Amino acid sequence: MKKVLLILFFSFISFNGFSQFFLQKTANKLQDGITKYDGYFTFYYDDNSDKVFLQVEDVDADFLYVRSLSEGIGSNDIGLDRGQLGAGVVVHFKKAGNKIMLIQPNQDYRAITENMEEKKSVKQAFAKSVLHGFIIKEEKAGVFLVDATDFFMRDAHGVANRLANNKQGSYSLDKSKSAFNMERTKAFPKNVEFDIMLTFKGTPKAYNIRSVTPDASLITVHQHHSFVALPDNNYKPRKFDPRSGANLMSYLDYATPVNKSITKRFIRRHRLEKKNPDAEISEAKEPIIYYLDRGTPEPVRSALLDGGRWWNQAFEAAGYKDAFQMKMLPKGADPLDVRYNMVQWVHRSTRGWSYGASISDPRTGEIIKGHVSLGSLRIRQDFLIAQALQAPYAKNNTADDFALQMAIARIRQLSAHEIGHTLGFAHNFAASTNNRASVMDYPHPKFTLLDGKIDFSDVYDTKIGVWDKVIVAYAYQDFPKNKNEDLELNTLLENAFASGLKYLSDSDARSEGSANSAAHLWDNGGTIYDELYNVLKIRKTAIANFSVDNIKTNQPYSVLEDVFVPLYFFHRFQTEATVKLIGGLNYSYAVKGGNQKVVARVSGTIERIALQAVLKTIAVDEIAIPKEKLALFPPRAIGFGRSRESFKSNLGVEFDAFGAVETASEMTLNLLLNPQRASRLIAHQSLNKRQLGLAELLDELIVKTISKTHKDSYYQELQNVINSAVLEQLFYLAATKNQYKQVNAIVLFKLNEIKLILEKKEAVGNQKIYDIAMVKMIAGFVKNPTSFEKINALQIPDGSPIGSAY
Repeated sequence: MKKVLLILFFSFISFNGFSQFFLQKTANKLQDGITKYDGYFTFYYDDNSDKVFLQVEDVDADFLYVRSLSEGIGSNDIGLDRGQLGAGVVVHFKKAGNKIMLIQPNQDYRAITENMEEKKSVKQAFAKSVLHGFIIKEEKAGVFLVDATDFFMRDAHGVANRLANNKQGSYSLDKSKSAFNMERTKAFPKNVEFDIMLTFKGTPKAYNIRSVTPDASLITVHQHHSFVALPDNNYKPRKFDPRSGANLMSYLDYATPVNKSITKRFIRRHRLEKKNPDAEISEAKEPIIYYLDRGTPEPVRSALLDGGRWWNQAFEAAGYKDAFQMKMLPKGADPLDVRYNMVQWVHRSTRGWSYGASISDPRTGEIIKGHVSLGSLRIRQDFLIAQALQAPYAKNNTADDFALQMAIARIRQLSAHEIGHTLGFAHNFAASTNNRASVMDYPHPKFTLLDGKIDFSDVYDTKIGVWDKVIVAYAYQDFPKNKNEDLELNTLLENAFASGLKYLSDSDARSEGSANSAAHLWDNGGTIYDELYNVLKIRKTAIANFSVDNIKTNQPYSVLEDVFVPLYFFHRFQTEATVKLIGGLNYSYAVKGGNQKVVARVSGTIERIALQAVLKTIAVDEIAIPKEKLALFPPRAIGFGRSRESFKSNLGVEFDAFGAVETASEMTLNLLLNPQRASRLIAHQSLNKRQLGLAELLDELIVKTISKTHKDSYYQELQNVINSAVLEQLFYLAATKNQYKQVNAIVLFKLNEIKLILEKKEAVGNQKIYDIAMVKMIAGFVKNPTSFEKINALQIPDGSPIGSAY
């Protein structure tokens, strides 16, 4: 009897401690080189073969699988960053013969019903995905041991495809140069983490990949895999409302009655519950805690902590006490560990986007992990802008705290913005026209002129916005049981809009032809064209004061040129915003029974005021670089060559003042003479004759450009540059097919008018040659517009993101 019990005892140890597969034959202990990891899944690492074996006990049980990039490439253009999250998907294991399949069920199509046959019918109607098939190495009493090495040691994040799609070269995984990274491979009760060093071999074909790798034929990154326990069923999804500012998750429910929508829409949010739901102010059962990357330096570290904590102002307004917290990541913790909401400081070779991502439960939208990636070079752009707007380095002065404080102010706002995305919130690009109502807008630094000097005192906001309190309340506020949640949420939004708040997001702000008069990136002011005039005044003041004192002693003059770039193009974003008033619309995400304006055209009066402001951005006296400033920009010094953020030149090594004007002009003209905008002008004027029409717009454009002459030869040559850009854009508009034919007809008619104007001019010398050439160009185009190919100006230096977030 004792012998039988002893056998049963060792059998129990085998299944609940470690597999017989790893036992030494002479004793009940692990073989040399085998390490066991106990956690959500038990697994074994074999140091002798660099293999991982996974113990699968509960087949058919759903869990979350997340893949990510733990060590990246470091190029903003390629877009493979350290800490980049991949998809988080629901999966389960299923035995099939001698294999264990890892299956991803289809979460987009469901039947929410007690009828199991109805559920099965939907499940069978749409495809699922088998992510991997594991060969069973050992099985006992329903417990399976599988070799998971090939599943983990693969390009799950799609690095090779990303490199190919970005035309960086053709690469494939070299397993002989790949291995498990056991330092970041760990097991915890509700998650297990696997980290793998992967090397890709291939032939590089472009500069970007060569610029960030020691040997571009061998690229080594780290990919990360997480198996995570799904949350319990106590989370209550909250309905999505297009007016709410919350991000959407949706699926189709085929069990829905015919008289209701089959598409179910819910918001993404963290789980947050009051300890006392009936109390006006209550602590949370579990606060939302975000952790900051320990690799973040000061003073950025303090700024990110401060800015992130702004969100607690919104949670307090929604009835929570200390429900949102920011802390430093504990020593030894992994940023990709699903238990930590992270703000990660990410380095790249060039300035680029920051972004907020999250891992959520695909079944409900519950956010499990928020993860912010902040580009470390972003702060330098604001520092450069501040440096350009003042001349602080006279008399060997090196004090630049004013610039640092401006950059730090932007970092605080950026921290709040990106964390907002991971809390479940969308961009609000109307907030900047609404008294800075939200940190979820892209803020342009705000300056004023006081006694002829540029005032920095209100450059960025210092707190959470009024709109942000609304979206936190919509997403996270608890309602007592005696309240109707749907009614309370609707009332919350109705009151917000009745108070004058606005909400418009990405699709209404980003495209050149977008029409909403309030939604834009990096603009300021409730009266957008007034702010454009203000920006132009600030720009002109700063250019007039620009000198060698804008850089420190012993810095090359090439650095001075780089400082001048964001100053010269300082008006670019407010110009884009103002253009949207022309052929523009005022509208909202209105719902039936709500109090918001549905849609209305921007008045003709406003359109005409906006047009005059926009035309000022292609006036020679506005965009010409003063002649005396050209002596500040010699050919680039060795070691300080041109970059993507530099002025381009048609003059070889020489600074190209004509090229700068051509680039600035094309920027405005591309926006103003956008085909969709031109078509809207036709449509709008057909409904109301008082609206600005396309013909009137072109008449004003011609008066302010083609008909202009200057006695100063420098200004006249720059006017010729602008006129050529006007002609090029008109040719493009006349040749475009995807627009109203009325647009083509009007533009062709105006081209003939320009031809007559040029023919009647009494020009002499070179000007006569130019005018005759333009006449011939027009005649040639009108004769055969289909052969036209637009010649673009020199590329505008990178300015976006000026301090933006994706």
